[in-house]
Amino acid sequence: MSGVAEISQVEDSVRELLVDVLGVDAEQAAEMESDTPLFGALPELDSMAVAGLLTEMEDRLEIMIDDEDVDGELFETFGSLVEFTAGKLEEGA
Repeated sequence: MSGVAEISQVEDSVRELLVDVLGVDAEQAAEMESDTPLFGALPELDSMAVAGLLTEMEDRLEIMIDDEDVDGELFETFGSLVEFTAGKLEEGA
């Protein structure tokens, strides 16, 4: 997946997941930039919420996330989560 349009679509999907699964305020999600911190900065994103978010990502985006794919850097920033998601979508394409 390359190009601004595709990344923009992935960003929109990730924002939608954060709002729907974690209950993040839609306005707050809309303002997220690639360097916006997530884990540790969003009270909604705790270790229990990570599992639910990953499951919902798999279901909605029809991707497979292996245990070894998940590390501390994945949820570090909005951008790292978007990059990971884009990579998984590209793998499945």
